[in-house]
Amino acid sequence: MKRSCLITIIIVAFLGFVILGFILWGTKIYNGMVSMRESVTSQWGNVETQYQRRADLIPNFVNTVKGAADFEQETLTRVIEARAKATSVTIDPTNMTQANMQQFQQAQGEISSALSRLMVVVEKYPELKATQNFRDLQVELEGTENRISVERRKFNEIAKAYNTYIKTFPQNFLAGMFGFSERPYFQSDTGAEKAPEVKF
Repeated sequence: MKRSCLITIIIVAFLGFVILGFILWGTKIYNGMVSMRESVTSQWGNVETQYQRRADLIPNFVNTVKGAADFEQETLTRVIEARAKATSVTIDPTNMTQANMQQFQQAQGEISSALSRLMVVVEKYPELKATQNFRDLQVELEGTENRISVERRKFNEIAKAYNTYIKTFPQNFLAGMFGFSERPYFQSDTGAEKAPEVKF
């Protein structure tokens, strides 16, 4: 009888250690997924900050350009409308999908396109290009575009690390159980794969 009690105690102790080990392992993986998901969310905030910076610069830029005599009103209207649309499209970082990421990118792409068109039209106004205010705003916008590019790249890198982690065995079991879902990536703009054609 003593021997069967001893065997039972050993089995119970062994199962207790196995269960405790599993709980500790699961906790470590869960906490790792939470930490990585928070990194993705934090980086998304950095991306949004740079897009907001651009959106905040646009009214000043438009007002500076508007001061030029007979400037094309249609071009300014497109920039203002694109800004309004882009600032109305937001993404909840806890519920990112490829569809809402594409919608966000499309709205931001419309701003880029409208600003590019504006810069082409500005070429016809050398007196406008010569003003210090215009040059300062142009430099700020260009710097912001670079910051956006950097933050988007960082976002993709952090999202890739997170996505890889939650899809890898054995984390994929816990990820599914606790609702850790894949985060979408920024895609390159349409036509970005083609080198621009230079004509002289």
